[in-house]
Formats: sequence, structure tokens, C-alpha cells
Amino acid sequence: MTGKVLNYYAGGNTGRGFYNLFNSNLKGLDRLFILKGGPGTGKSSLMKRLAAEWGQKGYSIELIHCSSDNDSIDGIIIPSLKVGVVDGTAPHVIEPLAPGAIEEYINLGRAWNSELLIQHRKEIVGIQKKISEKFQCAYDSFAEGLKEHDDLEEIYIKEMSYEKANQVALELIEKIFSDQVSEKEAIVRDRFLGAATPKGAVDFIANLTDGLTKRYFIKGRAGTGKSTLLKKIAAVSEERGFDTEIYHCGFDPNSLDMVIIRELGVAIFDSTDPHEYFPDREGDEIVDLYLAAVTPGTDEKYSIEIKEVHKRYKDKMKEGTAYLAEAKALHDELEQYYIEAMDYAIVDEIYEEVNAGIQKLEQ
Repeated sequence: MTGKVLNYYAGGNTGRGFYNLFNSNLKGLDRLFILKGGPGTGKSSLMKRLAAEWGQKGYSIELIHCSSDNDSIDGIIIPSLKVGVVDGTAPHVIEPLAPGAIEEYINLGRAWNSELLIQHRKEIVGIQKKISEKFQCAYDSFAEGLKEHDDLEEIYIKEMSYEKANQVALELIEKIFSDQVSEKEAIVRDRFLGAATPKGAVDFIANLTDGLTKRYFIKGRAGTGKSTLLKKIAAVSEERGFDTEIYHCGFDPNSLDMVIIRELGVAIFDSTDPHEYFPDREGDEIVDLYLAAVTPGTDEKYSIEIKEVHKRYKDKMKEGTAYLAEAKALHDELEQYYIEAMDYAIVDEIYEEVNAGIQKLEQ
């Protein structure tokens, strides 16, 4: 039987630059293979191949997706074996806990022809510089979009009743937890449920909430307390000893988009644009903070202002996405130099070495 696959991001292109949550998801592993090598050296393909093989063996797999390339992954984890394989090249720097004892560095650079790469040194350096510039332009656009989003929040904050919002939070916490307490210490994972990518906003909510018995869809507007509500729930979950998955906002990582408590079969998530969903199965429930805590008629009262700010925000998001797409096109160009210099027979050997290392953990 094929194991279950859980999809998420551990790094994101945000309004605060590239944001790295890798280390949170690598805690507790007994073995971690960190792949080093340039673009086009086969890191993502190697990890996908491992994921497929071990998934076919019946192991559940976590796939850590790449926010800068929709077709690539940045890592895999096999939780039951406490082993992971990750791309350890910039920008997702991995902080080793015990190099050699836990982390092992795997250099795919041993499979390339250095002479060929040296011949194209000038072109490679030039493209790398352009890629960095495009990413910085994307981050600048997202940062400007974040400012517009803050302006949108201010409109609703003026019309919010925080007393009512707090009451919603208390009632929801009671629904989720009642008097349930776990006797163990909570394991907390910080992740992204989605990301800004070269193809626009992508999310894995359907995959991440598959099989859960209760899903709460948090509705509202910018500034109506959705993230604050989620932070309160996450805090209670951790305090009561339940393993907690905290999913940060791919646009503003200081905000939260979702909390999952698998031991209780519960997910609570921000169900507004760009990841707007509606109940479609038993156990789904809407919690609307706009209706519960915002002065009625606010949308209508500020309709012109809201429309103008929202357009500026959307324009900046589109602009940032366009820069990510340009960076991806340049990255594809860069990859060709490495692909031409690679001996993929050696990459196959490296795959076998990593796979054998994982097999030792199975014994």
C-alpha cells in the first residue's frame, strides 16, 4: 500500500523577503542528508525518486515544495524513520545540530565537469546576479503590497469590536478542546500551507486537511482578527500538550493562516483570498469574524476606499509574481550550463548511496 503524502512549504517568498522555516520541520530527525550542488544537478529529481520509492513501500512522506520553482521540491521527510533529505543550498540554509552524527553533506558537484563550468564562468556569474536582482525586485513589490494590505486592515480595525472577537475565540477554543488535555509535551511545527510562486499563489489546504474530521473555515476581512484567533488556538493547543502544526501566511509570515491539531482531527484556517474555500463535506463549519465583530455596513461605508486599496495591493502582488517568473526563466537558463556539465550516471550512484543510508534506518 502506498503511503500518504503531505505537501507543504518550509520557505517562502514573502513581503518580508525570503522566510526560512526549515529547521522547525527537521527537529527530531535521527538522520538528515543535506544535498549540495548547483542548479540542474539533479537534487530535486533525486529527492522525488526517493519519495516515490519509499512511498511505494508504504511509508508516509512529507514533501517540502520549492516556492521558486513549481516543479521542484526542497526536501522530503520520512517521519516514521526519522530521516530527511533536503536541498541545502541558498537561500534555505540548514543549521546542523550534530554534523556527521545526524547531518551528512552530499556533494552532487562531484558529478559535474568543472572545466566546462569554468569555460562559462562569466555567463554563470552574470545570470546569478540577474536572478538575485529579480528576487529582490519581487520582495520589494511584495513589501509594498504588504503596506497596502496594512492600509486595508486599518479600515476594518476602526470598525472592530475586539470584545466580540475575543468571545468568538473563547467559544471556538471550547468547541475544539472542551476539557481535553494531553499528558505529553507538544511538538510544534512551523510551516507554510502555500506560497507566492512564479505561477502565482499556490496552496495545499485540501491535501493538508484530508482525513480530518472537523474543519473550521475562518471568514472575515483584513484586520478582523483571523490571525490573532489562530495564534490563540495554537497557544492553547501547545499548552495542553497536543502536537501542533502552525502554518504561517506566505505573504506576511508574522501572521498565521492555519493551525492543525491532528490528534483531535481538527484544522482551523483562514479561508479568504488567495486561499478561499467553502464547506464541502461533513464536519465543515464557517466562523465569520466580519459578521460577528465588525460594525454592520462597513463594506458599504468604505466601498470606494476599499476598492482602491485592494487594487493597489493586487497590482503589487501581480508585479511581484512577474519578477518571480523572470527569476525562474533565468534559473532555467542557468541550469542548462550545469546540465551539460553533469554526469548523471554519478548522480545515480549518489542516489544509491543515500537510499542505502535510509535503508539502514529501516533495519
